[in-house]
Amino acid sequence: MNVILSTGKSIPLEMHKVRIIQKTTLPPLVQRKKAIAEAGYNTFLLRTNDVFLDMLTDSGTNAMSDNQLSAMMIADDAYAGSESFYRLSETVKEVFGLSYAMPVHQGRAAEHLLAKAFVKPGTIVLMNYHFTTSRAHVELAGGKVIEIFHDDALQTRSDNPFKGNLDLSKFQEAIDTHGAENIAYVRMEATTNLIGGQPFSLGNLRAVKQLAEKYSIPVVFDGSLIAENAYFIKTREKEYAEKSIHEIILEMMQLVDILYLSARKCAGARGGLIATNHKNLYDQLLPWLPVYEGFATYGGMSTKEIEAMRVGLTEMLNIDVASSAVDFVRYFVEKLEESGVPVVTPAGGLACHIDAQRFLPHLPQSAYPAGALAAAFYLVSGIRGMERGTISTDRDADGKEIFADLELLRLALPRRVYTMSHVEYAVDRLSWLHKHRKLIGGLRFVEEPPVLRFFFGKLQPDNGWEDKLYQAYLKDFGAI
Repeated sequence: MNVILSTGKSIPLEMHKVRIIQKTTLPPLVQRKKAIAEAGYNTFLLRTNDVFLDMLTDSGTNAMSDNQLSAMMIADDAYAGSESFYRLSETVKEVFGLSYAMPVHQGRAAEHLLAKAFVKPGTIVLMNYHFTTSRAHVELAGGKVIEIFHDDALQTRSDNPFKGNLDLSKFQEAIDTHGAENIAYVRMEATTNLIGGQPFSLGNLRAVKQLAEKYSIPVVFDGSLIAENAYFIKTREKEYAEKSIHEIILEMMQLVDILYLSARKCAGARGGLIATNHKNLYDQLLPWLPVYEGFATYGGMSTKEIEAMRVGLTEMLNIDVASSAVDFVRYFVEKLEESGVPVVTPAGGLACHIDAQRFLPHLPQSAYPAGALAAAFYLVSGIRGMERGTISTDRDADGKEIFADLELLRLALPRRVYTMSHVEYAVDRLSWLHKHRKLIGGLRFVEEPPVLRFFFGKLQPDNGWEDKLYQAYLKDFGAI
C-alpha cells in the first residue's frame, strides 16, 4: 500500500508484520572481490554466504505467509489421488475459473510440456516478448519464436503504461506471412520479464483473443506475475479502477485457452501449474506429464508445496499482496531517477531494471555491459543482481553473437522480504557506482556453455578494471 506522508512524499507501506527473521551478513570488500572472481564474474555462481541482499530473482525467494506454512502441515503425500491436489484443483476453479489443472515443478516445466504437445518442426510461436526458457523450449522442439511487440516497448525511458502490449498489426502480418495453420500458439507474458517487467492491458488481451479466435490460434498465457499485471490494469486502465484483482483475473482468463505459471513468483511457492477449460487441450498435455514430471496429482511437486501454492494463489488476490512488490519497485525506480541513475520507466513488476547501455555508454554490446554492471554492483555493494542482456541471449547456429534488444541489470525485489533501508542502501551504492562508471570495463567469456549460457558461463574483466574500482571504493568507504 502506498501512503502519503505529511511532507507530501509517497512511500510503500508494508502491510505485514515480521515474526521470523533470517540472518544476513555484509561481506567485507576483500571477500566480495575474491568471490566475484571465483564466480567468473557471473552472479549466478556466487555462494549465498558471499551475498548481502539477494536480488538475483523473485523466483522461489518470496516470503511465505503464516497460512501457507500451516497449510504445508496438512499435506497428503499420496503418490496418486492426493487430496492436496484436489484442494488445489478447487482453488484453481475459484481463482481462475478454469476446470482442468495439472501441477508441474516450475514454470519452465510447463513450457517444456507445451512445446512437446503443440510445437512441431517448422511451426511458429508468437510472443509479446520471449523469456529465456520459453524460447529455448520452442527452439529445441524445432519451432521458431517471433516477437510482435510494439516498437516503443524497447524504449527504456517512457511513460507508456502498457509496454507489454502485443502489436495487432504485426500479429496479422505474421498470420498472412506464415499461415495460421503454422502458428502453434500466441503467448502473452504477464509481465514481460526481459523488457523490464512491463504489463499489457486487458483491452490488448481482448483484441489478441479476437484475432486469434478468428484464425483458430490458441492463446497461451504466462501468468507467473498475473496478480501484478492485474494490479497494473487496475491502476493504469481507467475502466478497471473499481474492479478487484480477482475480478480482473477472471476476466483475463475468459480470453485465454491455456494458463501456465511459475508459482515461485506471485503464489510464493516452489512449483508451477497448467490450467485450461478445454479438455481437448488438457488431454494433449496430460500424457507427457508423467513422462517428464510425475503423476497427474503431484506433477513433480512436493505435496507440501502444492498446499502452499493453493493458499498463495488465494492470497495473491488481496490487493496488498498483489501490490507489495510493485510498490517497492516503483519507490526504488523513483529514488534512482532522483539520483540520475538510468532506469527503465515506467516501473514494472518484479524488479528495478537499470539500463546498462545508458549507464555504461563507453562499452559496446560485445563487451557485455549488463554483465559488467552486475559484477561491478556486487563488488561495491554485496548485492546480487542479474544480467538481462546479451549474455542471456545464446549465439546463433553458426556461433555468431546475437545482441540483445536491451542490456539490463535486473534487481528483483522478492515479495515481503526486504525493507526500506535495504532499498536505500542499494540506491546509495548504485548512485556512487554511476558517478564512477568510467572505471567499469567489459567482460569476455572464458567458459561458455552452448545453451542458456548465463547460468554457468564464466567471464573475465578486460584490462583489470575491477582493481581500479576496488581501490576507488576502498578510498571512499573503507573495507566494508
